[in-house]
Amino acid sequence: MRDATGLKRKATAAARRLATLPAVVRFAPRRPVVGLRAALSLVLLLAALPAVLLGAAAPAGAEILRGHGGPVRAIVEPTTPGQLVTGSFDQSVIRWKVPEARAEAVLRGHEDAVAALAALPDGRVVSAGADGRIVIWPVAGTAPERSVAAHKGPIAGLAASPDGRFVASASWDRTVAVTPIGAMTPAGAGAARVFEGHADNVNGVAFLPDGRAVVSAGYDATLRLWPLGAGEAPSILTLPAPLNAVAVAPDGEIVAAGADGALHFVAPSGGGLSMRERLDVMPGPVVALAITADGTRLAAAGLGGAVVLVDRTARRPVATLVGPGLPVWSLAFARDGRSLFTGGADRLVRRWDAVTGRPVDAIAPNPRDPAAETSTVRGAVVFRACRACHGLEADDTNRAGPTLHGLMGRRIATAAGYDYSAALKGMDIVWTPETVARLFEVGPSAYTPGTRMPEQVIADPDDRRALVEWLAEVTR
Repeated sequence: MRDATGLKRKATAAARRLATLPAVVRFAPRRPVVGLRAALSLVLLLAALPAVLLGAAAPAGAEILRGHGGPVRAIVEPTTPGQLVTGSFDQSVIRWKVPEARAEAVLRGHEDAVAALAALPDGRVVSAGADGRIVIWPVAGTAPERSVAAHKGPIAGLAASPDGRFVASASWDRTVAVTPIGAMTPAGAGAARVFEGHADNVNGVAFLPDGRAVVSAGYDATLRLWPLGAGEAPSILTLPAPLNAVAVAPDGEIVAAGADGALHFVAPSGGGLSMRERLDVMPGPVVALAITADGTRLAAAGLGGAVVLVDRTARRPVATLVGPGLPVWSLAFARDGRSLFTGGADRLVRRWDAVTGRPVDAIAPNPRDPAAETSTVRGAVVFRACRACHGLEADDTNRAGPTLHGLMGRRIATAAGYDYSAALKGMDIVWTPETVARLFEVGPSAYTPGTRMPEQVIADPDDRRALVEWLAEVTR
C-alpha cells in the first residue's frame, strides 16, 4: 500500500536507475568489486517499491509463484516430490506445491529476515536468517520441529551434511558452526563446533562430498576449508575479491562466487586448497550460486537481474536468463537438473528451463482477486501493492500476511489461520475505516509497534480514502 505520491516518485526514479543495470551479461576484463554486505543494502530500497512497479517488467510466461511480501532470499527443493520451499525478507518460509503452483503453507519461526535454506535427506527443511536462529521444519504441518539460537549475528548460509546428521551455518558474526541435528535443543546448539578465523562476514558454507570437512566463503576474500576431524588445522586460500557464495560439486571441486563478477574454481588437494581457474561471468557482483546434483552445470546470479548458466566442465557460459532487471538473490536447480528456480527483489519465484534458459510456465492471476484484474478504480490501484501479502477471500491464508476478508469490524490479530506476532495480540484495536486510514497515515511501526508488517505510509489523503472505501466494499 505504498502508493503515496512522494514514495511513488522515489520508487519510479529508483526503478529507472535499476533499469540501467545490465540484464544481459557482457564480458569485460575488469569488474567493480562489491560484496554481499554492500549489495544487500539495496534490499531496503527494493522492499519499499510497490509490487505494481516491481512486477511491471516481468517477461510473459516467467512468473510461477507469488506470495512473499519481500525479496526472496533462499530457495530449496526438498526430497519430498512436488515441493519447493522459499525464504524471504518478510520473515516467512513458504512451502509450495509446484505442480499446482500454489502455497501449501506459510511457516513462521523467525523474528527477522530468512536468508538461507537447506534440505535434509528425509524431506525436512532447515531455515536460518538474520535472527541468528536455525529452525527445522517437518515434511508436513506448520509448527517448527526444533529451533535454536546458533549465532550472535545474522546467518547468511546453510548446508546439510550428506548423511543429514549435521547442519553447517555461515554467519555475519564471522564464525562457521557445525551443529549435530540431534543435539539441537531450545536451550542451545548443544555440541555444535564453532570455527573462528574469518576477518569479516561469512556468506556461504558447504560440505565436501564425503562430509569430512566444510568450506566457507567470506567477505574477507578468503575461502577456508575446515576439517571435522579432531586436531586438524584449517586451510586458507585468499582470492582477489570478497566472496558471496560457495558450492561444491560431487567430484569435490569448489566454486566460489566473487564480488568481482567471477566464478573461482578451487580444488581441495593434500589437505589444502589450490586455485584452478577463474571465469568472468558478469559485470557486477555474483550474489547467488547454485549447482546441479550431478555437478555439470552452474547458475550464477547478479544485481543486474541476469542469471548465467555455466557448463562447469567446459568452463564456459551457455545461456543467460533475462528477467525484469532486478537483483536475483536466490537460485536452486530442480533435482533432475532440468529446471532452475530463481527468486529476487520482485518477491516472485520463477522457473526456467535449465538448458535453454527460457521461462517454463506462468501462473494466471487469481480470478477471485479483484486486485489481480485491470480495474482502474483508485482504491484497487492503491491495493495492488499489497496483494503479494494479503488476499481477499476467507480461505486465502497462504500468503505473507493475513487475509483481509471480513476486515471491517474485526479485532486486530484475530483472522483465522494466521500466526500473529505477540505484540499485535495484546492490542486493543478494531479495524474500521478510521483505524485502517490511521494505520497508513502514521505507519505500522507507530500505530502497531512490534508488527512484522513492513513500514509504509500513504501520505496522500485521497489515496487513503480511496483504499479504505474500496476495502470496505470488497472485504465484506
